[in-house]
Amino acid sequence: MEIRIIPMQEVHVDEVYAIEEKSFLTPWTRQAIRDEVKNPLATYLVAMDGEKLLAYGGFWTVAPEGYINNVAVDPSYRGQGISRLLMEALIEAAREKGVKDLYLEVRVSNSIALGLYRSLGFKMIDIRKGYYADTDEDAIVMVVEIE
Repeated sequence: MEIRIIPMQEVHVDEVYAIEEKSFLTPWTRQAIRDEVKNPLATYLVAMDGEKLLAYGGFWTVAPEGYINNVAVDPSYRGQGISRLLMEALIEAAREKGVKDLYLEVRVSNSIALGLYRSLGFKMIDIRKGYYADTDEDAIVMVVEIE
């Protein structure tokens, strides 16, 4: 596999939506994803292997802060380090946009993501009780300082 991380474009919307549906109980709509491509505050990246879209992720910049909205890897390609490559690219893109602190929320039950985020320097700063409306699950709020 030869992974390339590139900016998400409108042509990627259907493939991103397919990953959303496989990854989340309450996926974003196609239109919401399309809107993010056009959102001037948003930066979204996709991980590609040739013409196959394997993963996507993005954040909003509200300088000097950034907020990661979604990160997902197609279930068929999980466990191969793609999310790490994507997260590293998102952190670098945030740095280039002048972001000093990058935030995210993650389900308390998502131990794999928690381990990845910790290994990238994210630290837990809060818990949001019942944050995920689909399951009433708590979210851990994490932040990484970008130098």
